Amino acid sequence: MRIFLAFYLSILFSLNLCAQFSPEEMRLIDSLNNEIKTTKFDTTLSASYVYLSEILYVNNVDTLFPLCDNAREICEKNLKNKELSENEIKSFRHTLAASLNNLGYYFGQKGDPEKELSHYFKSLEIKKEINDLKGVAIAYNNIGMIYKERGDLKNAIDFYDKSLKIKEQLGDKKSLSLSLSNIGVIYESLGEIDKALEYYYKALDIQNELNEERLKAISLNNIALVYFLKKQYNKALQYNKRSLIIREKTKDKRGIANSYHNIGLVHKELGNFDTALEYYNKSLVLKEELNDFEGIPPTLSNIGTIYMDKGNITEAEEIVEKSLELSKKQKVIANIQNASRLLQIIYYKKGKYKQAYEMSELFHEMRDSVVNEQNKKAALKQNLRYEYDKKATADSIAFEKENEIKEAEIAKQKAEIKAKRNQQYALFGGLALVIIFAGFMFNRFKVTQKQKLVIEEQKHIVEEKNQEILDSIHYAKRIQAAILPPTKTVQQYLPNSFILYKPKDIVAGDFYWLEHKDNIVLFAACDCTGHGVPGAMVSVVCNNGLNRSVREHGLINPAKILDKTREIVISEFEKSEDEVKDGMDIALCSLENKIDKWILNYAGANNPFYLITNNESTIKKLPEYIILTEDYNTNLFEIKADKQPIGKYAEPTPYTSHIVELRKDDTIYIFSDGYVDQFGGEKGKKLKPKAFRELLLSIQHESMDDQMEKINLLFEQWKGNHEQVDDICVIGVRI
Repeated sequence: MRIFLAFYLSILFSLNLCAQFSPEEMRLIDSLNNEIKTTKFDTTLSASYVYLSEILYVNNVDTLFPLCDNAREICEKNLKNKELSENEIKSFRHTLAASLNNLGYYFGQKGDPEKELSHYFKSLEIKKEINDLKGVAIAYNNIGMIYKERGDLKNAIDFYDKSLKIKEQLGDKKSLSLSLSNIGVIYESLGEIDKALEYYYKALDIQNELNEERLKAISLNNIALVYFLKKQYNKALQYNKRSLIIREKTKDKRGIANSYHNIGLVHKELGNFDTALEYYNKSLVLKEELNDFEGIPPTLSNIGTIYMDKGNITEAEEIVEKSLELSKKQKVIANIQNASRLLQIIYYKKGKYKQAYEMSELFHEMRDSVVNEQNKKAALKQNLRYEYDKKATADSIAFEKENEIKEAEIAKQKAEIKAKRNQQYALFGGLALVIIFAGFMFNRFKVTQKQKLVIEEQKHIVEEKNQEILDSIHYAKRIQAAILPPTKTVQQYLPNSFILYKPKDIVAGDFYWLEHKDNIVLFAACDCTGHGVPGAMVSVVCNNGLNRSVREHGLINPAKILDKTREIVISEFEKSEDEVKDGMDIALCSLENKIDKWILNYAGANNPFYLITNNESTIKKLPEYIILTEDYNTNLFEIKADKQPIGKYAEPTPYTSHIVELRKDDTIYIFSDGYVDQFGGEKGKKLKPKAFRELLLSIQHESMDDQMEKINLLFEQWKGNHEQVDDICVIGVRI
C-alpha cells in the first residue's frame, strides 16, 4: 500500500501543485511525503497520512480516501496487538478517529450521506473514549450539519448545542465561531433571517479578531445570503464580492465556486441574465472539477432557469433532469424541491402533462416536508413543557405523601410520651390513619391517571385539528403568493423601488399589484377588508377585478380601472345569498416615460399618495395640493384619495384622476393603513401618519433598499412587544 501511495502522490505533484499551495505548504508536503517513504514507525506513518490529507484535500477531495483509508488500516491492524504501550494505543486511537472523520467528509462530498454519518459516529465514539474534547466538539458539529442537510432540525440543534458548550468550555474561539455560524444556518432555515444575521455577524467578529481568512469568507457569504433573502440585492452583491476576494486570495476553489454561484443568483434577480449565466457556468466548471456532488444540483437548476427564460426549453429540460437525478442521490430536500418545480413548468410547456403532474406531486411533497420542519421547533417546546408539568405533578404528590407520613409519626410519638397505657390504641389509630391515607392517595392516583388519559387524548385531537388547519392555511398561502407579481417583474419595470410586505398572519388581506400595458406601468398597494384567511379570500376577488379591468376591458386610466373594479367586485359579492359588505382600499398609479419627464396618474380609494421632491420644475407643474410638511431642502406633498371603498357604498361617485409630471430623483410612496395604525412606543399608542412622514423625509438621501430596511426597523422598534395589528404594504419608487 505504501508503494501505491508513493506512486499516487507522484502523480499529484505532476499536476502543478506549486501553483495551488504556498511555499510553506509545499515544504510541509515535501516533509510529510519524505516521512512516509522513510519512517519505520506505524504511529508516525499513519499520522503523516492523515496530516497530508488535510492539506491536499482543499484542492482535490479525492486525495482523502487513499491517504485516510490507509491510515485507518494501519491503526486498526496495530490496535489488535495486545503488547502495545499505553502511549502507542492512545496515538493509534487518536489517528484512527481523525481518519474516520476525514473519510466521513469524503463520502459526503461523493454523495453518500449514510456512509458519511456512519463514519462521523465511529469517530465520535473513539474521541469520547480517549477524552479528546476538541475532537468530540468537531464530531458533534459535523453530525449536526448532516442532520441539518436532511431537514432533521431537532437533531441538528441538539448536536450543534452539544458542540457549542464544549467549545465555550475550552475557550476555542475559532471553533466557537463555526458553531455560531451553524446556529445561524438553522435560524435561516426556520425563516428567522434577522436572528440568523445576528449570529453570522457574531461569528464574523470573532474571525476578524483571529484573522481567519477562510472562515471570514464563509461568514461574508452567509451574510450576503441573508441580504439576498431580504431582497437587498446591492448589499448581497457587495458581501458576495468581499467573500470572493478572500477565497481567490486563499486559493479556495470550493469557496470560489460557491461565490460564483451566489453572485449569479443576485444578477438573475436583477434581470442580468447573461451575467448570471456566465457566473453559473464558472461555478459549475469548478464544482465538477472538485466532484462537489452536493453543490452541482442547485447550479444546474439555476442554469436551467436561465435557459427556460430565454426560451431554450429542450436545453433547460436536459440540464434540470440531471439536477433532479443528482439531488435525489444526495437526499437534499431543497434541491429536489427546486428541480421538481422547474421540471413541472418545463414538462407543461412541452405538453408532457403526466410528467408535469408527477413533478407537481414531488414538489408539494418536498414543500410540505419543509413546512413540517418549520413547526417542529414549536412542537418540541410544547412536548418539553408537557414532560416538565407531568414530572412536577408527580413530585408534588410524593412530597405531600411524605409530609403526611411525618405528621402521623409525630402524632404517634406524642401519644407514646403522654400515656404509655394508650400505646397500643395509639399505634392502631396511627396505622388506621396510614391505611386511610394510603387508600386516599391510591384513589387520587387513579383519578389523576384517568385525567391524564383524557388530557392526552384531547391534546392529540387538538394537535391533529391544528395541523389540518395549518396545512390548509399554508396551502392557501401558496395560492395567494401566486397572485403577487414576481420580484423579477417588479425589478424589470420599477428598477429603483422597494416593496415592504408584512402580513399579520400566514395569509393576508393586503397585497401589491403590477401590470405593464402599452409602455405604461400600473402598480398598486391594496388593503382588503380584514386580515388572515377572510382578508385573503377578499384579496383574491379584488385582484381578479383589477386584472380583468386591464386585461379584458383594456383600461389604463387608474380612475377608470377603479370604477370597473368596483363594478366587478360588487357583482361577484352579489352572487351570495347573504349581504357582503367587504371590499378594498387602494392607491393605484400609472407611470409613463415621456423623454425628459414621467407622467404619473393616481387614483385612490381611501389610500393617499405621497410625493417627495426638491425639483422646482416638478413643484411648479403641480396642481394646488396641500403641502403637508417641508424642511430646508425637501417638500412632501399628499394627494388625497376619494373617501369611498372598492365595494358597496351608500352614494358612490366616479373615482378621480390626478396627473403629475415627475422628474429625476422625485420619490413617490403608496401604502395601506397597517403601518401608521400600529400600536407601540412607550405609551402603546398608534404610530400615526405624521411620524411616518417625518421618517420618509429623514431617509431621502438613502438608496431604496436602505429606505426599506429603515422603514422596517422603525416599525419593529415601535411595535416592540405589542402584537402586529394589521397587514402592512408600503411601496416606494424613485424616478
